[in-house]
Amino acid sequence: MSFLGIDLGTGSLKVAIIDEDGREQAVASAAYALETPHAGWAETSVQTWWRALGEAAARLPVEARRGVRAIGFSGQMHGVVLIDAEGNAVRPAMLWPDTRALSLLDAWPDPQANPVAPGMAGPLLRWIVGNEPETVRHTRWALQPKDWLRVALGGAIVTDPSDACATALADPAGVWDDALLARLAVPREWFAPLAPSYAAGGALSKHAADALGLPAGILLAVGGADTPCAALGSGLERDGDALLTTGTGGQIVVLSAGRPATARGLHCYRAVSDHWYRMAAMQNVGIALERVRGWLAYEWADAYREAFDEVNLDAGPTFLPYLTGERTPWLNPAARGGWLGLALDHTRGAMMRAAFEGVAFSLRAGLDAIRASGAPVTSLKLAGGGSVDARWRQLLADALNVELHAVDCPNAAPRGAAILGGLASGHWHAGDLAALAPGATRVASPRNDTALADRYARFLDLYGRVEDWFDVIDRQDRDAQR
Repeated sequence: MSFLGIDLGTGSLKVAIIDEDGREQAVASAAYALETPHAGWAETSVQTWWRALGEAAARLPVEARRGVRAIGFSGQMHGVVLIDAEGNAVRPAMLWPDTRALSLLDAWPDPQANPVAPGMAGPLLRWIVGNEPETVRHTRWALQPKDWLRVALGGAIVTDPSDACATALADPAGVWDDALLARLAVPREWFAPLAPSYAAGGALSKHAADALGLPAGILLAVGGADTPCAALGSGLERDGDALLTTGTGGQIVVLSAGRPATARGLHCYRAVSDHWYRMAAMQNVGIALERVRGWLAYEWADAYREAFDEVNLDAGPTFLPYLTGERTPWLNPAARGGWLGLALDHTRGAMMRAAFEGVAFSLRAGLDAIRASGAPVTSLKLAGGGSVDARWRQLLADALNVELHAVDCPNAAPRGAAILGGLASGHWHAGDLAALAPGATRVASPRNDTALADRYARFLDLYGRVEDWFDVIDRQDRDAQR
């Protein structure tokens, strides 16, 4: 007996099979690119996701697939997929890096229970209502990405609180806000009913089973958002447990037995279990480093080597990584990135090192917001494909001033999704979660690097000095697009 977890990410789809004891048996993935048909847009065709699922599933051993008894789902948060009454997508999915709705955030009151970003479903749907009447006419359901995938596999039209609460259209507990939907003129009937992440959400259709090489009729769990799924897969199960994930974006999650107090710049969301969590969400981690690597024409091995061979760091440039705006702690979708302090003698290695430090500093600014909210964090579990290099891990430990413990499970989100499948099938129960936690190995401890601390202060000072300028550039960009 085994369980399959599917994680529908921003840049790739991952699948993992775990056995009845929670041990990973097989894993595979397929990558794809974001589509940007206009400046500030971020979309993906659902057919791209479907092809990626088929490719990833085909890479799993045939025998492992035959033993699957339930499927759980994890998906990128905030975006939205619009489908018609027959289940067909009426347009490409709109995703969290999208900024087209930047000017439409005035409908959300301030102070807010949760920060609202333009790439969340709420602002995006407000934009759709105002700009695409044909899309509105054909839409029957507005689904989160992982919910679209479950429906495409034969599952029920349903969502869970961990995804609903991150749409900016529900309260922090994940219950749809009817008054807000009416104010936005977004049809209430577009939104799926709620069920727990670990509930049953339909069965695998024969068509999907044939396409994926899986048994038809196996149970589909409702599933959850990728960040709390990664927390579950990483073994977070007690109040105060904390996790850093580094992927396209970065998240710092601190589990809470009760609802945390609201704090500026932080998200307060429901977990896929019965917990809550504080989250600092930084948009520019892997996406910024990958773009810088491309600009500097590096292969990754050379990028790491030359960046971490740099010795004259205090005389190096400072890099702001905010290529897609930023959420925690600045709540500034107009923020932008770049180097300042470049001189003729700076090498591309110095620029790459500044990029690594800039990303680490942006994560530190998010962690500082969590600490200011009353959650002391001295140790973080570490997950995510962008955090395996030992030198990068040490820089993170020094910049964040924490011990880092790498989870002995590089595929935390699909593993968490697979566990949801096991819970939905009745194989596991809530009391089993502690025993399912993977091991974690300490990989870095902070070294009290005072020079790095000074560069972090310089980073914060630079952001404060240019923040007003970002607004000017943003207004010019919007005027140019009209």
